[in-house]
Amino acid sequence: MNIRFPFLDLATVNEPYIGEIHTAAARVIDSGRYIGGAETQGFETELAAATGTSHAIGVGNGLDALRLIIRACIELRRLRRGDEVIVPANSFVASALAVTECGLNVRFADVDPDTANIDWARLPVGSRTRAVMPVHLYGRACPVPDSLPDGMIVIEDNAQAIGASIGRRMTGALGHAAGMSFYPTKNVGALGDAGAVTTSDDELAHTVRMLGNYGADTPYHNVYAGINSRLDPIQAAILRAKLPHMAAENATRRRNAETYLAEINNPLIITPSAPDHPEAHVWHQFVVRITGGRRDAFRRHMAANGVETAVHYPTPIHRLPCYAAACGNLSLPVAEMLADQVVSLPVSRCTSPADAAEIAGIANAFRG
Repeated sequence: MNIRFPFLDLATVNEPYIGEIHTAAARVIDSGRYIGGAETQGFETELAAATGTSHAIGVGNGLDALRLIIRACIELRRLRRGDEVIVPANSFVASALAVTECGLNVRFADVDPDTANIDWARLPVGSRTRAVMPVHLYGRACPVPDSLPDGMIVIEDNAQAIGASIGRRMTGALGHAAGMSFYPTKNVGALGDAGAVTTSDDELAHTVRMLGNYGADTPYHNVYAGINSRLDPIQAAILRAKLPHMAAENATRRRNAETYLAEINNPLIITPSAPDHPEAHVWHQFVVRITGGRRDAFRRHMAANGVETAVHYPTPIHRLPCYAAACGNLSLPVAEMLADQVVSLPVSRCTSPADAAEIAGIANAFRG
């Protein structure tokens, strides 16, 4: 395939900041401090300020961020083995893995067809349900209602929506705690695996930090049987270079999304609904739906015209082999429909305004 419009080219994404990234990496190399230290602490302080939370704890990756929150809730006796956590079935598998790896049960929920986020009106609350994990999918903030059952713990999966907000509240500050990912493809991406937990709960933050550092509160004093999940200072320094540009990166994606929403006009293509307020969506992905079983044909059409596409996600979590034995008979029609129809179009900094307009025209020429 002759790719004229790549889905994502990280070299292009990082090019405007490459000098700052080199400087940041060299600063860490020259410092002699390669675990913890000023760079990690500095990024944690800056991320907490950016999300409007009291604490940010750097960890190894987004999955670790979620499972450390759950593990901390267990250690603090807010959750216990056998409790259920509601997770939307239309998400990346890490949302569920974090629950089951900690010995809790996942209860899959269907999603809203317009937003692809959890459908609060049909929340499957059971007698052992103690927590819910709203996923801000594709970069769209998922509001947390005030009408949840008393004592329900809200753990945000904020892997895709850094910088999105509802009113004055940022994603990452809508629940009790949030897990974040800085995988290189994210709107703010590291140059390797990286993640963070954000929270304004002092006790939870302290426990998460200990658990990610072998369970120790001071050297060689292990309060918990923890794990090793720490944010490397070289990644922290790179993220410090990129975090100030978050608003500009998100604005680029919003601009491209607005072009698609305005110019894609094909009855075979369902475009996502725009949020009431632009700041509620940072468009980590721009996901359309192709009806009538024509997705593969659409992707071939786009590829033949030089447009690279992706699918997020082709199988709902409850139908993946690792969960199908326990949950495969569960019927979640919206999540299953989306898995059959969704296609992601290029929306990052790699895509110029002219590119987005041309891609929209190519999509409009699809006839199935």
